[in-house]
Amino acid sequence: MSEKTARRLTRILTMLPWVIAHPGATVDEVCSRFGYTRRQLVEDLDLVFVCGLPGYGPGELMVAYVDDDEVVVDMADYFSQPLRLGPEEALTLLASGLTLQSAGGGTPPLAAALDKLIGALAGDDADVLAVTVSADSQLLASLRAAVESHTVLTLTYTSLGKGETTERDVEPWQVVSSRGQWYLDAWCRRSRAERRFRVDRIRSAVAKEETFDPPAALPDAATAYVPADDDVIATLRLQPSAGWVADYYDVHVLEATDEQVVVEMAAPSASVIARLLLRLGPDAELVAGDEVASVLSGLRSAVLARYE
Repeated sequence: MSEKTARRLTRILTMLPWVIAHPGATVDEVCSRFGYTRRQLVEDLDLVFVCGLPGYGPGELMVAYVDDDEVVVDMADYFSQPLRLGPEEALTLLASGLTLQSAGGGTPPLAAALDKLIGALAGDDADVLAVTVSADSQLLASLRAAVESHTVLTLTYTSLGKGETTERDVEPWQVVSSRGQWYLDAWCRRSRAERRFRVDRIRSAVAKEETFDPPAALPDAATAYVPADDDVIATLRLQPSAGWVADYYDVHVLEATDEQVVVEMAAPSASVIARLLLRLGPDAELVAGDEVASVLSGLRSAVLARYE
């Protein structure tokens, strides 16, 4: 789900219970309270109008429209009160929140919400709840210990782009979780630059008898990839069916319309982008990037050779 879609969905789910609880609410009241323009409000109400319960006949769809200056929402009583989480939904939400918190991405509001959720699930027996995240716990513990003690590490690491396994000394800054993967943010002395290492590609991490001073500001934990100065840069034109690329990868969006999305993508090697383009097929086009074009041509020839 794109950030724009998530914001719109959140606004709709916040607006509906309030309108239901305040019959007769005017367009100006709703726009002022939820930051709408009149056009945005009408578009969201039109979307709500085609939503409802399974069956999706006239009797199951919600009614939502603007009548003169009044906002009308009807046949949507299930939005009049907050929905209750089932046990499986609550535990899934709790596991996600605790994972984010343990990875250093927590905030005071998140901590308060998790405390309330734990209290609702376990009451006075909160200690019975435990969340285990699938990962090499021993390696993660070693990395976190080095972060806490500001100890330099020697990593044996296999890069995604080049497939090479190298040994390098790094100054570990933080361990973060992003999009289902664990990462180590660090200053790489071999590259003389900031790097983000995927933990599942770290073959070993050995502590050295040396410490360092960490930076005052750390990288954003939500960023899955930190570009380097020598990265390969390419411009891609994506069809709507490949629009997920702009959400999944850390790219710079140059143009976004209903017909296409044009993005600029950075990668440690041309093969990373070329393999993505080969996978996307006719749903994506390389607009600029000579290195990527050369590698992509070779990949296509190799694939065709297998069929011949």
